[in-house]
Amino acid sequence: MQSKNMNGLHLGIIMDGNGRWAERRGLSRSRGHEAGVRAIRPVVEAAAASGIGTLTLYAFSSDNWRRPAAEVAALMGLLRSYLGREVDAFREAGVRLSLIGRRDRLPAGIVRRIAAAEAATADGAALHLRIAFDYSAREAILAAARLADFATDRDAFARLVAGDEAPDLDLLLRTGGEKRLSDFLLWESAYAELVFTDRLWPDFGEGDLAGALAEFHGRNRRFGGLSPSAQAA
Repeated sequence: MQSKNMNGLHLGIIMDGNGRWAERRGLSRSRGHEAGVRAIRPVVEAAAASGIGTLTLYAFSSDNWRRPAAEVAALMGLLRSYLGREVDAFREAGVRLSLIGRRDRLPAGIVRRIAAAEAATADGAALHLRIAFDYSAREAILAAARLADFATDRDAFARLVAGDEAPDLDLLLRTGGEKRLSDFLLWESAYAELVFTDRLWPDFGEGDLAGALAEFHGRNRRFGGLSPSAQAA
């Protein structure tokens, strides 16, 4: 099997299962989302320790606006408190924080807090943590298409879709047992390895991440070509 250097790895996680985690315990869905937020820090710490360069977490899709107003409001509140609570720890750990997705539909106070958190952690070099919030990959591709011209090549178009500093996704991990991409990083996932786990996100931890990375490490990534052994044959 081809080996993979973990330095610079781009890992994307669809954090799924908060609601079911809460329902199985007789709790409200909001309590499940709170547990999901608590699960983020140990995974971020483990990702940085594993040499991952970029970690993109799918927190709120553009389609999630269809959920009940009370649940959406709770998620907004959790984002606001998360940004305020974690910035100092991120700065000390060298974690750079960015949010991707639309901001025009978010409350003004949250938008200001996002900008402040991004500015405060801009020099972080240990890990680039990206939170996808009010995010749609199809909307990102459509927006890029509006900006592109006939002379735009694939690399230039990729920069329009994902920005200059977002590498292609190496590993896409989804918790909660579902096996779909749900409009997450569709362009960037062209050659991503996919790992699906039944573990609900609030229960996902360092050991689960290590297992996913070990599975990734053991895969033979050919990117449409042949493996070295096949080329030598």
